[in-house]
Amino acid sequence: MWDYTEKVMEHFQNPRNQGVIDEISEGERIVTGEVGSIACGDALKLYLKIDESTQTISDARFQTFGCASAIASSSALTELLKGVHVDDALKLSNKEIADYLGGLPEEKMHCSVMGQEALEAAIYTYKGIPLDTHEEDEGRVICTCFGITDAKIKRIVRENNLTTAEQVTNYVKAGGSCTSCLADIDDLIAEVVEGGGETVEVAAPTIAPNSPKQPLTNLQKMTLIQQVIAAEIRPILEADGGDVELFDVEGDRVKVILKGACGSCSSSLATLKYSVEARLRDRVAPTLTVESV
Repeated sequence: MWDYTEKVMEHFQNPRNQGVIDEISEGERIVTGEVGSIACGDALKLYLKIDESTQTISDARFQTFGCASAIASSSALTELLKGVHVDDALKLSNKEIADYLGGLPEEKMHCSVMGQEALEAAIYTYKGIPLDTHEEDEGRVICTCFGITDAKIKRIVRENNLTTAEQVTNYVKAGGSCTSCLADIDDLIAEVVEGGGETVEVAAPTIAPNSPKQPLTNLQKMTLIQQVIAAEIRPILEADGGDVELFDVEGDRVKVILKGACGSCSSSLATLKYSVEARLRDRVAPTLTVESV
């Protein structure tokens, strides 16, 4: 299992501020910021209640689809935002979200980045700044699988002192699906390092993207598993009043949480083996095993 801190597990098991904001008083305004998609494996919708007289965030809530780190990061984000002026909130970095939790495994840092992006989207909406004018949307798309531009990759590299394409994948998922953009990501990292006068040593370029023998990284595997669960497994279980949520992936061990009718069903073991494990073995990797936590 990932080496999660106690605070990550606490916020995953007992998330703060989960849900929507639908009540306001005079002089308050609700804005939302939404990033990701279930098809890509992670999605977050952030709700902010803002006191317009002081421009401070009086309440923050969230709805998220994702792993334990996504839930914990979203919970931490909402706690960090309460009582904060919108201009100060806009300065919040993904590193501060991770630090609040006592750190995240590097392979899970994309969850903290997702929180930062949802926050930016919400405050841009509040300030009336069109999202399509964000500087990151004006760049050249490097990762077509996740729609990640060169500007966004460069910002993440600068802010987090990244030196390898694998780290970029861990932070923003770029290169985490088909891997064809990994060489371009290496070039962008070198650009940032050279342009900033850094002395950081850049790791050797990633070798042989798209090679059929190249094993999936854990993030690639998790992304594919999330996609299969959302598109093929969950609709079948929901038809019988059940559901399944991905908890974690450790090598070939897939840990899930059975919910609804599946959680209390005497045939839950059969559900794991025939409805979940068999489908994931067919769609992702034949070596996967699924267990309930």
